[in-house]
Amino acid sequence: MIDVDTVSFFAIVLVAAVAALTVAVVPKPFAPPVVVLELALGIVIGPQILGIAESDEFIEFFATLGLGMLFFFAGYEIDFQRIRGRPLVLGGLGWALSVAIAYAIGGILAATGVILSLVFTGSALATTAIGTLIPILRDEGELRTRFGTYLLGAGAVGEFGPILLVTLFLSTSQPIHEAVVLSAFIGLAIAVALLSMGLAWRGWPALERTFEASSQLAVRVTVVLIFGLVGLAGKLGLDILLGGFVAGMITRLALRGRELEVFESKLTAVGFGFLVPFFFVTSGIEFDLDALGSVEALAKLGLFLGLFLVVRGAPALLLYRSVLRARERAALAFYCATELPLVVAITTLAVDAGHMETSTSAGLVGAAMLSTLIYPFVALALKRGAEREPPIPGGVDVATQGG
Repeated sequence: MIDVDTVSFFAIVLVAAVAALTVAVVPKPFAPPVVVLELALGIVIGPQILGIAESDEFIEFFATLGLGMLFFFAGYEIDFQRIRGRPLVLGGLGWALSVAIAYAIGGILAATGVILSLVFTGSALATTAIGTLIPILRDEGELRTRFGTYLLGAGAVGEFGPILLVTLFLSTSQPIHEAVVLSAFIGLAIAVALLSMGLAWRGWPALERTFEASSQLAVRVTVVLIFGLVGLAGKLGLDILLGGFVAGMITRLALRGRELEVFESKLTAVGFGFLVPFFFVTSGIEFDLDALGSVEALAKLGLFLGLFLVVRGAPALLLYRSVLRARERAALAFYCATELPLVVAITTLAVDAGHMETSTSAGLVGAAMLSTLIYPFVALALKRGAEREPPIPGGVDVATQGG
């Protein structure tokens, strides 16, 4: 029998509800992202403050399911028909430049003894939390705009690229073997995608009839796909984030052109209503607050918060001059510099492998939390101010023309 800590389990469910209630009642311009509240409340109820809840195997299981769902939504929002062409090319160039900047800075920090590993720290600096930003962008109506298309292109590469780094290099000592396994996984995923597209087009009427039925066939099939690929990725020794991300992309491809409002609302209810909060609240419970209590850790927190903007923001300011206005580029820089889930994942791997000090991990995760709390609000203000700027000469509305 599994020993279930019912008090901790209920505490997580309760604070997730409190976080959602807080966001609902606070005026929209001042409401913090719900994921930040979930993390913060997780810290509060954790063993280092109130001691109400702690993590165990049962809770970790749900947190893992939540992480898989989070990356499913990140992959699901990547509509290649919309971001193909210039948005995807610029996103790829921007991330490659970010990696170069991050590793250069990481090399300097490692040489001066500030950090242990330039690879782990640099990889954490070069991420973008597009999955975390999706709810914010959806609420602001930005997902279907021209600006949103470029942001999705940058965010897609900024999240998928680091996942590949984690899979091929950071979580293994055999990158060649992992590359072969990854190629096999991608080949299988493509086959599943083609099969899913054919089945979805033929079976969509049957799936639609279950939207309001107790069978909920469409949702159950999607859940099978998500956790099937997550489980397969885990069995193959790949990072489970890859499985969730690929499942999201497959679902998007399979259902392209279909009316998805009801279907998406149900998936959102399952994911963001229950499973995803487990990941963030549990991450808060496991956050090493004591490690952040030193002057060194606080200094690293401030340093990393600024470096997020340098590493991910500088390419946005440099590469998008011909397609976005000045304030839009600044807004894109702050959005791209918003980091969280992959920072948590990478720092966990690094600490377990002995390649990162706890003060560095706490500083990175703390900076990522602050970036999620601060940077989207700055980006929103900049984007609203961009409406007063003249348009880019010859700008093409990629939101309507696919890039």
